[in-house]
Amino acid sequence: MASETFRINSKSILFTGDAFMETRLYRLTSPTTDVVIKTQPFAEILYWGPHLAHFSPQDCASLIRPVANGRLDGDSPVTLMAENGHGLFGAPGLEGHRNGFDASPVFATREVSQNGQTLVITSEDATAGLRLVSELALSDSGVLKVRHGLTNLRDGAWQVDRFAVTLPVAERAFEVMAFHGRWTREFQPHRVTLSHDGFVLENRRGRTSHEHFPALIAGTPGFGEQHGDVWGVHLGWSGNHRLKCEAKTDGRRYLQAEALYLPGEMALATGETLHTPWLYASHSSRGLNGMSQQFHRFLRDEIIRFPGNKPRPVHLNTWEGIYFDHQPEYIMRMATEAAALGVERFIIDDGWFKGRNDDHAALGDWYLDEQKYPDGLMPVIHHVKNLGMEFGIWVEPEMINPDSDLYRAHPDWVLALPGYPKTTGRHQWVLNLNMPDAFDYLLERMSWLLGEHPVDYVKWDMNRELVQPGHAGKAAADAQTRQFYRLLDVLRARFPNVEFESCASGGGRIDFEVLTRTHRFWASDNNDALERNTIQRGMSYFFPPEVMGAHIGNPRCHATFRQHSIEFRGLTALFGHMGLELDPVSAGAQEAAGYQRYAALYKEWRELIHTGDLWRVEMPDAATQVQGVVSQDKTQGLFLVSQLAMPDYTLPGALRVPGLDPQARYQVRLVDHPNIQLTGAGGHTMRQLPGWMNEPVSASGEWLTQAGLQLPVLDPETAILIAFERV
Repeated sequence: MASETFRINSKSILFTGDAFMETRLYRLTSPTTDVVIKTQPFAEILYWGPHLAHFSPQDCASLIRPVANGRLDGDSPVTLMAENGHGLFGAPGLEGHRNGFDASPVFATREVSQNGQTLVITSEDATAGLRLVSELALSDSGVLKVRHGLTNLRDGAWQVDRFAVTLPVAERAFEVMAFHGRWTREFQPHRVTLSHDGFVLENRRGRTSHEHFPALIAGTPGFGEQHGDVWGVHLGWSGNHRLKCEAKTDGRRYLQAEALYLPGEMALATGETLHTPWLYASHSSRGLNGMSQQFHRFLRDEIIRFPGNKPRPVHLNTWEGIYFDHQPEYIMRMATEAAALGVERFIIDDGWFKGRNDDHAALGDWYLDEQKYPDGLMPVIHHVKNLGMEFGIWVEPEMINPDSDLYRAHPDWVLALPGYPKTTGRHQWVLNLNMPDAFDYLLERMSWLLGEHPVDYVKWDMNRELVQPGHAGKAAADAQTRQFYRLLDVLRARFPNVEFESCASGGGRIDFEVLTRTHRFWASDNNDALERNTIQRGMSYFFPPEVMGAHIGNPRCHATFRQHSIEFRGLTALFGHMGLELDPVSAGAQEAAGYQRYAALYKEWRELIHTGDLWRVEMPDAATQVQGVVSQDKTQGLFLVSQLAMPDYTLPGALRVPGLDPQARYQVRLVDHPNIQLTGAGGHTMRQLPGWMNEPVSASGEWLTQAGLQLPVLDPETAILIAFERV
């Protein structure tokens, strides 16, 4: 047998075996996850799974594949670029051509460098004249971050049709979980069994979208919150995208994620480089909770940065309180009442700029409406600040109304293809940020707003999809997204202490890449507490509570007309970044007392909620939804039990509490409840409370995790809050 050299962490090890000719192995390692990559003659991930305590590069010889009969005479690897030139016969990671030529590249590794847990692999196809640089970085949290850069080395443009990151998953990953949605109903999970063929999630709406959140989770059959192997990926990109999970005919499986390019949108000139968006990936052998906790830790360690590093303040947003009816004196009354309720940040929503009396006109005219604000914004801002609150304001810079001074002056500034009618959405079009004059105009207007007013917070909205987005006659959806990033980057550099919220009719632009530039997401325009339970749970798979805007809305929800108690609305908003979305002046005394109560409860528990480990708990009855947070030191736990509909059974069973220290004892305390009624006092379904609700109870963490805590019978659309505090 011939002798070959393996490389692991820059050390050469002699190995024998003809099948691994001149193979070099690199290992990325973390406390929870390891990734082993073969780099010669091409880059291929051999292992992505739990941390290996006793790894040796010789172990990889056990994975040399057989060659099946009736097919090609050699092995067909699933490389990082998944080239069909290797005989993959699946979706390749790169598709394109040079005027019809150089259309089937195969990349051979030229150089590899490792710095800590970051690996950079440079590969080339000399025939096609292309260079590929693949970057892989494994964080302490166990999240793997991957992207590719493609450079055109030869004369003549190389047209890029597809450019994806490919990651293999284990053959036992037979089930795929994804998220669908729509406006006011985001982050709805669904599952498919993947025995053969593929599952594709595709978005062409020009923003991250309500409909197709860019994430896929593959796992062992029946994986759940606390069990099963799962491999989750999220594409950090705020535009068009495509994600795919494919089961090959030989049983191997892989995930792919990419920005989706419109026809003719992406061509590389000589020497030009194109990068894929970053793909963020997490493997967990502890089910979905383990995956989420790794993503949350990664975001907290590496992406989320709040100016001043202060607690997430209680919001009041004026939108559902006054809509476009802006009267400074009344808004100051709202601020006074808001401060009395415990609000810490007061935001004026849509309607403050000239001519903006409804959603038909004035977008683009970012000048103060002097009829509504004859003395300017400063009296209102000073009033808000003197009450001890921060001040925020709403903008939608990327949009333009046909009925606006800006459009009348610059009709050519619309993002569109010439020769076609322009379709409005919410009575508006999109401003072409690729035009330098349009970009500079927005930068000047936003700099006026933030530079001449002491604004602490900006709610940045985006209420329309991109239809036939064009610049200079060519498709420009990808370029529009990059210009949006650039505008935010410049504003962040100029105003580093201003916080930005990403809102797009609610949850239409929520992803890791926009989070590198913003500090909060508006999860949904729907404040209905019943719907919010599902929306916020779906969002929690990838995002921690501190970046999830969650507001207490009006007693009668403006989106659904459904009515809920203040207790249900207040507790539902607790496990996020809490706010109010209403008019506090018109609130009755009982409602106002409720708002004050839940603002105080949020302040009491927000440090735990925004720093602890999030747990979603599976219950025997799907109508009972449970989630909670346990502190890093396991001294505290806080769990919310929500009864979404009539229970299937007469008894709800026990809550087995995850995350506690098995050796410690915990005092169980009911923190909040909906004034539970027993039979005879309203005809409800419970005659007697469980024992711990009448007498103090303490138990070991082990007992609470394995045996649990008996829950009360709850009415539909109610919730209770339970604390576990180490004795």
